[in-house]
Amino acid sequence: MNQKRSRGQKDIKPDPARWRVLQVILISLFMSLMAISIINVALPSIQHGLQTSQSDIQWVLSGYALMFGVVLVSAGRAGDIMGRGGFFLIGVAIFTLASIGAGLAPDAAWLNVARLFQGLGSGMLSPQGIGMIQQYFQGNERGRAFGYLGTVVGFSVAFGPVFGGLLIYLGGPDLGWRLTFLINVPFGIATLILGWRWFPRPLIQKRGTEILAHNPGGLLRALDPIGAALLGLAVLAVLFPFVQFRGSPATWILLPSGLLLVFAWVKWEQWYARTGNSPMVDLSIFSISSFTNGALIMTLYFLGMTSVWVLIALYVQLGAGKSALEAGLVGLPSALVSAYAANWAGKRIIQYGRQIVIGGIILAMTGLTLSMLVAVLHAYNLATVWWLLLTLTFVGLGQGLVISPNQALTLAEVPLGHAGSSGAIMQTGQRIGSSIGIAIITAAAFFALNLSSSWTVAVVVGLGLIVSVVSITLVISIKDLRSRQRR
Repeated sequence: MNQKRSRGQKDIKPDPARWRVLQVILISLFMSLMAISIINVALPSIQHGLQTSQSDIQWVLSGYALMFGVVLVSAGRAGDIMGRGGFFLIGVAIFTLASIGAGLAPDAAWLNVARLFQGLGSGMLSPQGIGMIQQYFQGNERGRAFGYLGTVVGFSVAFGPVFGGLLIYLGGPDLGWRLTFLINVPFGIATLILGWRWFPRPLIQKRGTEILAHNPGGLLRALDPIGAALLGLAVLAVLFPFVQFRGSPATWILLPSGLLLVFAWVKWEQWYARTGNSPMVDLSIFSISSFTNGALIMTLYFLGMTSVWVLIALYVQLGAGKSALEAGLVGLPSALVSAYAANWAGKRIIQYGRQIVIGGIILAMTGLTLSMLVAVLHAYNLATVWWLLLTLTFVGLGQGLVISPNQALTLAEVPLGHAGSSGAIMQTGQRIGSSIGIAIITAAAFFALNLSSSWTVAVVVGLGLIVSVVSITLVISIKDLRSRQRR
């Protein structure tokens, strides 16, 4: 990988506070990511404790996902202009207060409102964290920082379900699920205290002077509220049918509306730029091939790989007759290996570049293929389901070598002034890919189950479809590698 500087960036002296800033970012992201993985094991207890309907339980997941996706890009833009540290701490505060509200919820309606605010807080802090890594780190250090980020992702995914199960066991069916929300509070308070002490001042500022210079109307026009509204509505319309895909078929009417809103947003941003303003997303960043290829790789990767753990959990419990705890333990080695691989890759991403991502995709496809083989052999009593501990380890290795390294490579040539919004675009692609993938791949698996009455066939169909999707990311990664080599 060529050791280029991001476009528009100059040689600057590293900020002495950068490693302390990274610690704050990692604590908050551990909190928000663990909250996602914990909720999956808490859903049955929530339904029992609040006597909720299946629709209410679905909204515990959907409300968070929708709000998170809707605010990402506009929050990233606001941080680019007004200071990422301040918006990061505001997001942490909202998430922490919402966690208290969720933990004390007297009914399903209260809980779902709290989950919406959790999604809002997470959507505000997440792009700021990516933007601050871009802002405070350069070169090899930036790769290391993203590697630490990947390590935190691995540990949070690994320990979230196990920790959630322990809290529910200790607290019982009524108190236990509340503890899975309230456990966020000490992490949130620690993040706020350390961020207030360590983040460079001022926390809120008009730091995007170059952006503001192109907006004679001032801060409001720089924030591009119409562009923000169009994109937010577009993401909502595209995501809603997929996160509510078990609801009314009428919701699918929103999908073409969402695509029309995306088209309208693009036209608005182009017009806004032509009239001398700075749009919320500078569409010229898509002319940077490393950004466009990397964002596409991440969207397609999440479209496929997010469904792996849904399918495996269903197969291990319903197909192999294991408990929920055993199903959670099947993925533990994979998550731990993912954390190690992300740290390893972060230290070497400048040296090897896209080759690391390509190797990770190949490892992930190998693990999925071997997992399908285990399911087939288990059906004929030729192998135990516990062989998945080994085959899914390849998937974990792949994940550690793909996600964080790809983030570093994707954002490497993006101007610093657009670090937050461009990182948010990439995360929005992840969110859309995850929602579409879970809807389509699980639907295909259940269709195969209905036809064959065999969980072996269902999991093989689902994992096979994932391999097909991930293979496209391999092609794009190889294309990007050759493009970088030519440059």
